[in-house]
Amino acid sequence: MKLRNNFLSRGKHCSFVMSALAFTIVVLWAWGENSFITTSQSVQAWYRTSYSGFMVGSTYSSVIPDTVKENTEKTYSNSSTKEETVKDDAHSEVTLTYAASTINFNRSKSNENSKYLAQTSGAAFESTLYFYFLNFSACSYGNGEWVLDDSQPLYSGFGCKRWLSATWACRLTERTDFSYERYRWVPKDCELPAFERSEFLKRMQDKTIAFIGDSLGRQQFQSLMCMATGGEESPEIKDVGKEYGLVKAKGAIRPNGWAYRFPSTNTTILYYWSTSLNELLPLNMSDPATEVAMHLDRPLAFLRNFLHLFDVLVLNTGHHWNRAKVRENRWVMYKDGIRSELDNLKEIDTAKNYTVHSIVQWLDLQLSSHPRLKVFFRTMSPRHFHNGEWNNGGSCVNTTPLSRGSKVEQNRSSDPIVESIVRGTQVRMLDITALSDLRDEAHRSHYNIKGTSGGSDCLHWCLPGIPDTWNMILLAQI
Repeated sequence: MKLRNNFLSRGKHCSFVMSALAFTIVVLWAWGENSFITTSQSVQAWYRTSYSGFMVGSTYSSVIPDTVKENTEKTYSNSSTKEETVKDDAHSEVTLTYAASTINFNRSKSNENSKYLAQTSGAAFESTLYFYFLNFSACSYGNGEWVLDDSQPLYSGFGCKRWLSATWACRLTERTDFSYERYRWVPKDCELPAFERSEFLKRMQDKTIAFIGDSLGRQQFQSLMCMATGGEESPEIKDVGKEYGLVKAKGAIRPNGWAYRFPSTNTTILYYWSTSLNELLPLNMSDPATEVAMHLDRPLAFLRNFLHLFDVLVLNTGHHWNRAKVRENRWVMYKDGIRSELDNLKEIDTAKNYTVHSIVQWLDLQLSSHPRLKVFFRTMSPRHFHNGEWNNGGSCVNTTPLSRGSKVEQNRSSDPIVESIVRGTQVRMLDITALSDLRDEAHRSHYNIKGTSGGSDCLHWCLPGIPDTWNMILLAQI
């Protein structure tokens, strides 16, 4: 009976795929025969014309008509938001916003909009259709269940010393319970292949995987390095950071990132530190205390300079968009090359959403010139402070796995901002928020390396740990 049910299920899936393929062929035929389709707005084009917040600055969005920008800027003042205040890993306040109308699908057809859409190539239209069919039938890796698996973890927290920061190697701390290492994520409706490092390197032959983001992005990078090496020293792996300008500056604690290459397969894995993903330019280079222009609509220079070398790109941001960081770093927000009139402190959440939108839109436009590149935007990694915050007794002392439940079953992401911004683009969402939220026992917590002291870290994860699962979901999608 089970075999028969599986056969029927697969038959229905194949039927759906064949129907979708037939529909695609009909639409593409109509595209060539019917000029009406040429001048009609696709869902992706609707997305590009309106964003309830800011529109992408003119420097990186010159293809978008000015009339569209004016229409969308008017919608900004009508958006309603709900704020939640939390603390970040740098002991600073973060304000996250869940916009009630983050994306506004503006279907008005001005003459200028029609001219813009008429210029859209048939190849781009085909690419958009393919993207939608792919995502409509794709698995939701964020829905599923944590299960006990004695084959975990994938590497030793004792041995991965070259790649793993000691503060995140919880096996080196005073912690004595490591049951959090033994759980595996099982998606509900699709398979998450077991990780095998030789197979991974074979698949990634002559390819470069780049992580760009904050310290949670660095954790994901370190996790993948440990997974790819099995946590072993691997002296044959080359440090190629200089190729990307990743060298330690004079007086710096660490370089802006790292890049390593596996000679056997010419596979490169790199990380670049960026808390905001946008360009930060000192206003006065000769003044150490100068204000820094935070160009909300400009992707950081590293991304612009090296995008053509990447095959897989994973971005993240969020926890450093907070009031304290704005003050500490003397960030001054700029839009279209002009200092923003916004109140930098009250509107920090909106500025963050606008930057993410700007970066995603810019990347979406770039992908037509980089057909091999796959881009992912990782959703927010959850925090688990309880009974206070970092500075008033807050902690995450639970060591019992799955005390918050083991399953995730939901129709949308727990990070609606990223979900809505990537919708309609070729940038994919790496949805890890809800599944990670169940694992409050897997943080570094108050455990420290012997002989050291510090507060509770309920933001970063122990490694091996949850970021390993993020990487397994990433690899399943590439």
